Amino acid sequence: MIYKTLVTGFPRIGENRELKRALEHYWSKTASLQELRTTAVELRKRHWLFQKRQNIDFISSNDFSYYDNMLDTIVMLNAVPERFSGIEDETERYFAMARGTAGASAMTMSKWFDTNYHYIVPELSGTLDFRLCPGKILTEYAEAKKLGVKTKINVIGPITFMGLSRASKGENPFGYANRIILLYKEFLARCAELDDTLYIQMEEPYLVKNPTEEVLALLKAAYQDLASVSSNIRIIVTSYFEHSNEATKILAETPIWGLGLDFVHGTQNIQGLKYAKDKTIFAGVVDGRNIWRNDLGASLFLLGKIADIVGKEQVVVSTSCSLLHVPYSLRNEAESDRKQYLAFCCEKVEELSLLGSAFHGEVVSDSDKIGMETARNRPLGTQYDGPADSAFGEQKVRAGDFAERNALQRKRFHLPKLPTTTIGSFPQTLELRSLRRDFKKGVISEEAYEQGIKAYIDDCIAFQEEIGLDVLVHGEPERNDMVEYFGEMLEGFHFTDNGWVQSYGSRCVKPPIIYGDISRPKPMTVRWISYAQRRSRKPVKGMLTGPVTILNWSFVREDIPRPLVARQIAAALCDEVADLQAAGIAIIQVDEAAFREGYPLRRENVSAYERWAVDSFRLAVSSAAKETQIHTHMCYSDFTDIIKTIEAMDADVITIETARGGNRLLDVFEREGYHNEIGPGVYDIHSPRIPSEEEFEKQILSRLEVLDGKRMWINPDCGLKTRSWEEVRPALQHMVSATRTVRLALERNESPLA
Repeated sequence: MIYKTLVTGFPRIGENRELKRALEHYWSKTASLQELRTTAVELRKRHWLFQKRQNIDFISSNDFSYYDNMLDTIVMLNAVPERFSGIEDETERYFAMARGTAGASAMTMSKWFDTNYHYIVPELSGTLDFRLCPGKILTEYAEAKKLGVKTKINVIGPITFMGLSRASKGENPFGYANRIILLYKEFLARCAELDDTLYIQMEEPYLVKNPTEEVLALLKAAYQDLASVSSNIRIIVTSYFEHSNEATKILAETPIWGLGLDFVHGTQNIQGLKYAKDKTIFAGVVDGRNIWRNDLGASLFLLGKIADIVGKEQVVVSTSCSLLHVPYSLRNEAESDRKQYLAFCCEKVEELSLLGSAFHGEVVSDSDKIGMETARNRPLGTQYDGPADSAFGEQKVRAGDFAERNALQRKRFHLPKLPTTTIGSFPQTLELRSLRRDFKKGVISEEAYEQGIKAYIDDCIAFQEEIGLDVLVHGEPERNDMVEYFGEMLEGFHFTDNGWVQSYGSRCVKPPIIYGDISRPKPMTVRWISYAQRRSRKPVKGMLTGPVTILNWSFVREDIPRPLVARQIAAALCDEVADLQAAGIAIIQVDEAAFREGYPLRRENVSAYERWAVDSFRLAVSSAAKETQIHTHMCYSDFTDIIKTIEAMDADVITIETARGGNRLLDVFEREGYHNEIGPGVYDIHSPRIPSEEEFEKQILSRLEVLDGKRMWINPDCGLKTRSWEEVRPALQHMVSATRTVRLALERNESPLA
């Protein structure tokens, strides 16, 4: 039998974010667990049957999750941390691990490789009660089969599970291999009972990250073992986002059935095919990470080259990775000149079906469609002819070194020890979202809109003054999203109506699309920041999103060099910094939340990225005077291997997320002698928990164990837009009160940390 097509994975949030709403109603206790489950069943049915109608041969089950697939794998292995063991209800325990409870902090989240999707990080220790709990997987397989859809089962592979885990006491996560792989064998044995032939997609993207000899040896032993469990199990080991040639060579020597390889972002994968001529190759040629239409002619040419190596009958046309990373469908998008160049999830499945049929010789009447799609694969129909690389020019940097700037800034601001601030945004209330929506639709006047925005800023400033924060923010009531807001103010961006992509849990983002040259027609933030500053004698931070983050959190036109896009954004931000400064704004935060996320997965590509990414940030802030304090913020980062790059960025203050990760993320700053100021997060804003004043004190004292209190700030992990005022008010009050208590103890020399 010839298999033509495979979808690596399908989005689960729903065409209209149905899962998001169902989750949030369940968490707020306005909907029952049964109502949540009903929504999930309907979404799975809809997604399976859509793919079946498109004649997809390999459709996934277990790509659905209520929160995160890595969290589901933790549950499958019963690798539940001890602090959650007292929660008897399975659903309550599941969401507690992701979001925390009053008595237990949530598990850490991190970025899924170089994407904006967040996964729950497994915590491995000798106290875990490892055992197989495959109920979810078996139930969903049976659910699909009842609908007439025989699925492949998607599972995070054991190498990736361990490679992305954190083990206690500095242990090597791969030291748990024997126990974990034994459970995977047991899992495959259970699956073997489901059908005469069953396909298991083992997702192993960890293999694209320069695997060590230790990992490769374990890989060979693991899949030699796993692929021998049952003759009716066919294992497809799938990697994505880059090439995995080292692993391909190893896996070719094991009895696995197939290899899923990304030929879009891992173009060098074709070089590894010479080792895998007897394997079925799932050729990822439909881009699962960007939203431009496929160049079907080019894809067919590439598939032909792959077939020349392994044989045409061995090739199955596939998506490059899960379609989780693109919006659901173009159906709800308004007509525009650019829409014809776009393809979201559903359109990519249609492209995949067409490619599969064409490649395997089943298309004659649609041959004209192949030509049409090939002709319009570029967003403007032509090759990009914008500025050449010479536009990069000489790198601009701000005046003065940190020591000189820091002395001037301390004299200017007179901030106390352990100054307190927040990252930027305050809760985005229903009333605030309605205000922006009504103004955009013309329901209310500009005057009414401005009055509403000013009232929110007034309340934010008054609240911050009341609790005693030292450096204030305006709360960002005018902003729908930290990237989209700036894109709307810049030339060269296109926006979708319903292009939502899951970021984590129920959190969705709507990335803008960069299609041309970027420029700033007028100031973007000065008006509202200046208004807020007039409401307080304390400094109010100007809030900007950095060039690398705007780039990484947008869908970027594929034929424009990314470094050039970043530099164009940076030039626009440089003008904005100058205008804020001229308006009297003395502290400006340029967020680079996605800086670490953008790092290439292959070591050999890192230095080039660091060079242009750092240059872009430094250009963005190059107009700042020595007395102007520049802050930046980074999310979900392990800074061990990028500390020198952070130093090169040379921000006066960096704030980072450490509330879940603790001092483990901070040791490198002290060990490497980082001299600039730093704000380690002490409030986990991704959890609804309200930490007590005592808990904040412990967090602050813990940070002082590794950081010099003379250069440390106190702040939440991230912006507060996703939290409610009922959570934010007491949490920030506790944070400020705890900081005062610690300050007094240090001043009285009552602490050994003084």
